[in-house]
Amino acid sequence: QLRLVESGGGLVQPGGSLRLSCLTSGFTLDYYAIGWFRQVPGKEREEVSCISSGGGSTNYANVVQGRFSMSRDNANSVVYLEMSKLKPEDTGIYYCAAEPYASGCPTYGMRYWGKGTLVTVSS
Repeated sequence: QLRLVESGGGLVQPGGSLRLSCLTSGFTLDYYAIGWFRQVPGKEREEVSCISSGGGSTNYANVVQGRFSMSRDNANSVVYLEMSKLKPEDTGIYYCAAEPYASGCPTYGMRYWGKGTLVTVSS
Protein backbone atom coordinates (compact mmCIF):
# COMPACT_ATOMS: atom_id res chain seq x y z
CA GLN A 1 0.00 0.00 0.00
CA LEU A 2 1.29 3.45 -0.89
CA ARG A 3 2.01 5.46 2.23
CA LEU A 4 3.49 8.79 3.19
CA VAL A 5 4.23 9.50 6.84
CA GLU A 6 5.42 12.90 7.99
CA SER A 7 7.46 13.52 11.10
CA GLY A 8 9.65 16.17 12.67
CA GLY A 9 7.12 18.80 13.59
CA GLY A 10 7.03 20.54 16.92
CA LEU A 11 7.28 23.84 18.73
CA VAL A 12 10.09 26.16 17.72
CA GLN A 13 10.89 29.79 18.44
CA PRO A 14 10.96 32.37 15.66
CA GLY A 15 14.28 32.23 13.89
CA GLY A 16 14.74 28.59 14.71
CA SER A 17 15.00 25.56 12.48
CA LEU A 18 13.28 22.25 11.95
CA ARG A 19 13.69 19.38 9.57
CA LEU A 20 10.61 17.53 8.46
CA SER A 21 10.75 14.04 7.04
CA CYS A 22 8.34 12.21 4.80
CA LEU A 23 8.91 8.49 4.90
CA THR A 24 7.38 6.82 1.86
CA SER A 25 6.60 3.23 1.00
CA GLY A 26 4.69 1.25 -1.57
CA PHE A 27 5.94 3.11 -4.63
CA THR A 28 9.09 4.12 -6.46
CA LEU A 29 9.81 7.57 -5.13
CA ASP A 30 11.70 8.85 -8.15
CA TYR A 31 8.69 8.25 -10.41
CA TYR A 32 6.58 10.71 -8.44
CA ALA A 33 6.51 14.43 -7.98
CA ILE A 34 6.59 15.15 -4.26
CA GLY A 35 5.27 18.29 -2.66
CA TRP A 36 5.19 19.84 0.76
CA PHE A 37 2.04 21.75 1.67
CA ARG A 38 0.82 23.48 4.78
CA GLN A 39 -2.52 24.54 6.16
CA VAL A 40 -3.84 26.44 9.14
CA PRO A 41 -7.44 26.80 10.31
CA GLY A 42 -9.32 29.40 8.32
CA LYS A 43 -6.87 29.45 5.45
CA GLU A 44 -6.53 27.49 2.27
CA ARG A 45 -3.87 24.89 1.86
CA GLU A 46 -0.78 26.30 0.22
CA GLU A 47 2.13 24.78 -1.59
CA VAL A 48 5.45 25.13 0.16
CA SER A 49 7.76 23.31 -2.20
CA CYS A 50 7.73 20.73 -4.95
CA ILE A 51 10.22 18.47 -6.63
CA SER A 52 9.32 16.95 -9.97
CA SER A 53 9.40 13.27 -10.78
CA GLY A 54 12.95 12.46 -11.68
CA GLY A 55 14.18 15.33 -9.54
CA GLY A 56 14.83 17.67 -12.43
CA SER A 57 13.15 20.70 -10.91
CA THR A 58 12.58 21.98 -7.40
CA ASN A 59 10.36 24.96 -6.66
CA TYR A 60 9.55 26.95 -3.56
CA ALA A 61 6.82 29.31 -2.60
CA ASN A 62 8.01 32.90 -2.56
CA VAL A 63 7.33 33.23 1.15
CA VAL A 64 9.76 30.43 2.00
CA GLN A 65 12.34 31.02 -0.72
CA GLY A 66 15.81 31.13 0.75
CA ARG A 67 14.67 29.70 4.08
CA PHE A 68 13.39 26.24 3.20
CA SER A 69 15.17 23.50 1.31
CA MET A 70 13.61 20.34 -0.05
CA SER A 71 15.44 17.18 -0.94
CA ARG A 72 14.72 13.55 -1.66
CA ASP A 73 16.62 10.40 -0.88
CA ASN A 74 15.33 7.90 -3.38
CA ALA A 75 17.45 5.05 -2.05
CA ASN A 76 15.90 5.37 1.40
CA SER A 77 12.48 6.56 0.21
CA VAL A 78 12.57 9.70 2.31
CA VAL A 79 11.76 13.29 1.43
CA TYR A 80 13.00 16.13 3.59
CA LEU A 81 12.05 19.71 4.17
CA GLU A 82 14.70 21.70 6.00
CA MET A 83 13.28 24.87 7.44
CA SER A 84 15.29 27.74 8.87
CA LYS A 85 14.67 31.30 9.98
CA LEU A 86 11.18 30.23 10.89
CA LYS A 87 8.47 32.81 11.32
CA PRO A 88 5.13 32.66 13.13
CA GLU A 89 3.49 32.71 9.70
CA ASP A 90 5.10 29.34 9.03
CA THR A 91 2.89 27.73 11.65
CA GLY A 92 0.62 25.05 10.29
CA ILE A 93 0.11 21.41 9.59
CA TYR A 94 2.63 20.29 7.03
CA TYR A 95 1.75 17.56 4.58
CA CYS A 96 3.73 15.69 2.01
CA ALA A 97 1.97 14.47 -1.09
CA ALA A 98 2.78 12.50 -4.22
CA GLU A 99 1.67 12.54 -7.84
CA PRO A 100 3.01 10.01 -10.37
CA TYR A 101 4.98 11.19 -13.36
CA ALA A 102 4.35 14.86 -12.73
CA SER A 103 6.40 17.97 -13.29
CA GLY A 104 4.57 19.99 -10.67
CA CYS A 105 2.47 19.79 -7.54
CA PRO A 106 -1.04 21.19 -7.84
CA THR A 107 -2.28 22.12 -4.39
CA TYR A 108 -5.49 20.12 -4.63
CA GLY A 109 -4.47 17.75 -7.39
CA MET A 110 -1.99 15.49 -5.69
CA ARG A 111 -3.11 11.89 -5.66
CA TYR A 112 -1.64 10.69 -2.36
CA TRP A 113 -1.31 12.51 0.94
CA GLY A 114 0.18 11.94 4.33
CA LYS A 115 -1.67 12.81 7.51
CA GLY A 116 0.51 15.78 8.37
CA THR A 117 2.79 16.97 11.14
CA LEU A 118 2.18 20.11 13.16
CA VAL A 119 4.72 22.93 13.15
CA THR A 120 4.20 25.73 15.64
CA VAL A 121 6.45 28.78 15.53
CA SER A 122 5.97 30.85 18.64
CA SER A 123 8.03 32.55 21.32
